[in-house]
Amino acid sequence: MNALLDLLNSRPLVNGEEQDALADPEEGRRWAREHGGDGSLAELALLREARDILRDVVRGESPATALSPLLEGVHQIPEFTSDGLQWTVKAPPHARLAVEVVLAWADIEERLPGRLRPCANDECQLFLLDRSRANRARWCSMAVCGNREKARRHYQRTR
Repeated sequence: MNALLDLLNSRPLVNGEEQDALADPEEGRRWAREHGGDGSLAELALLREARDILRDVVRGESPATALSPLLEGVHQIPEFTSDGLQWTVKAPPHARLAVEVVLAWADIEERLPGRLRPCANDECQLFLLDRSRANRARWCSMAVCGNREKARRHYQRTR
């Protein structure tokens, strides 16, 4: 799940300019390795594709079926262990991390529907996973985006 949010948030706006943590091969390799990948160029290309599709799906701009090409050639193999039935995902090595991220998204959609969403700040490109009881979180960070929005509203009211 951590890799999912990290991937969705790997294209933040910094001082109004988009930064891409996966654009530079060396930075991308480091990002992928920190999340359990191998950092190959093929893996980075697939991660960028998965990120862009997931961002559109989470924003409601694309249907979930847009993720289907990312799961081609992926199989789940049942295996009995001492803990019971366990499913192992088999995917091409360069696709494993992207597949895990898509599966994490599917798990969140099933367990916490509607809680993965974009930040309500129009000047932010980040996403959040709302774990609050009331399901009313709107900003990726209350200290940054939430504070800016509240200050903006206060300024408009008092002006």
